[in-house]
Amino acid sequence: MDLYDQHLHSRHSFDCRTEPEENVKAAVAKGLAGLTFTEHFDTHPDDWESCVYDDEAYSATIRSLRDRYGKDVFIGKGIEICFQPDHMDFILDFLARHEFDMVMLSVHYFGEKAVHTKENWSGIDAAVGTRMYLEHVRDAASFCANLHEVRGRRVFDVLGHLDLVKRYTQRFFGGYDVSECADVMEDILRALITADMVPEINTSSLRQGLAETMPALSTLKRYAELGGKAVSLGSDAHRAEHIGADFPRAVSLAREAGLFGAVSFRQRERTATKTFLGLA
Repeated sequence: MDLYDQHLHSRHSFDCRTEPEENVKAAVAKGLAGLTFTEHFDTHPDDWESCVYDDEAYSATIRSLRDRYGKDVFIGKGIEICFQPDHMDFILDFLARHEFDMVMLSVHYFGEKAVHTKENWSGIDAAVGTRMYLEHVRDAASFCANLHEVRGRRVFDVLGHLDLVKRYTQRFFGGYDVSECADVMEDILRALITADMVPEINTSSLRQGLAETMPALSTLKRYAELGGKAVSLGSDAHRAEHIGADFPRAVSLAREAGLFGAVSFRQRERTATKTFLGLA
């Protein structure tokens, strides 16, 4: 199976205790062609103190795993950057000084508030919060598009869990609906294409009580209609048993949407996978 899980965490992230080797073993057992660790890099003042990111230790782990398992599976060093408008200069400088196979940009805030904290939804209903969050995602995608135009090259590779907000409206309000924000979603998808980025199909929502991936089929179809070609696949696993979870469904959704395939990243170079193209 020529598929890569390109969103997962280990003890090198603040919110995970899984040993990296356990993730690799799980990927091998499931027959994945590769996995790319995307450890958290969170610069918001509320998060920075607890951010355990240590590039030297993380890189040493990747080298060790490649020595032991590199013949069986590709092991990528990625990073998940939390979009923080006030800290992007710091983030860009950090990225310029370190090497990664893939750089993911994700949004975990709506305005200055963390979307995953229930108290931050006080006085906000699901519809208002959903639009606030997606507008913040639009800001992130637009930032990437403008940066690409200025630099003439891709700076971020993947936009993670595009509509993450629905995980929390489901949890806090018992439901979710992003359809009323089609105008904002349109802007996000267009900006992604301009930025030479791909969205991921994040399957973690399926094991957290939602009936659809992030994003859902309707968004993937619109992305393809606008000229989008491919996606990245990510389990967002924080436990080894979730590596590659629900990937057959993700593949089916992408094919139904009219996308030609998934892509993998090595040293920031993007390659289409053969299985997704229907060639293997």
